[in-house]
Amino acid sequence: MNRWLIALGLTLAALPTLGQVYTYIDAQGNRVFTDQPRPGNAKKIQLAPGNRVPPPPTGKMTAPLPEEPSKPQFHYEMLRLLIPEPDATIRSTAGELIVTATSEPGLKRGHRYRLLLDGKPTGEAGPSPVFALSNIDRGTHHLAVEILDEQGRTVERTANQPFHMQRMSLAQKRRVKPCATADYGQRPECPLAEKPEDEKSSILPFF
Repeated sequence: MNRWLIALGLTLAALPTLGQVYTYIDAQGNRVFTDQPRPGNAKKIQLAPGNRVPPPPTGKMTAPLPEEPSKPQFHYEMLRLLIPEPDATIRSTAGELIVTATSEPGLKRGHRYRLLLDGKPTGEAGPSPVFALSNIDRGTHHLAVEILDEQGRTVERTANQPFHMQRMSLAQKRRVKPCATADYGQRPECPLAEKPEDEKSSILPFF
């Protein structure tokens, strides 16, 4: 039986696409398959409908790859923070700090500086390399500056640079530097209302 099925498969494969197949036993006792009807003992074989899959198109259909954002072509030779210096200690009652950056070559047209404090932008990027900060909390912080191009891509960025903010109270500042008579009304820690009264002379005028 298995040999019969194998022979049937090979014969069908060798035949062109047909509407009908016949089989019979020849004079030598061999089973023959043909697409031509034969009078006598030829039997018609009922073929199951085949599953024809259309061939794939000749051109390869591939999903388009997502476009990667282009990288900036221009690079600066140097970008660094000038002020404050690394590990600088800043003493400010209001937590104020002026930060200055520089680059080599100078800022290219359309590029902008942006300052980062503890990894977060301190404001909008702009052409000025000088940044004024205020109300910085006590403790250690990190500064970094970056240059953005016209499309907002980072062209250059410095490493994080630490500094230490010490916010002295007015009382601490008075202890460090006591108020002199001329300081009252001039220094925040020496308000005019706390200026001591002038000592009156104890010598009575002579009559």
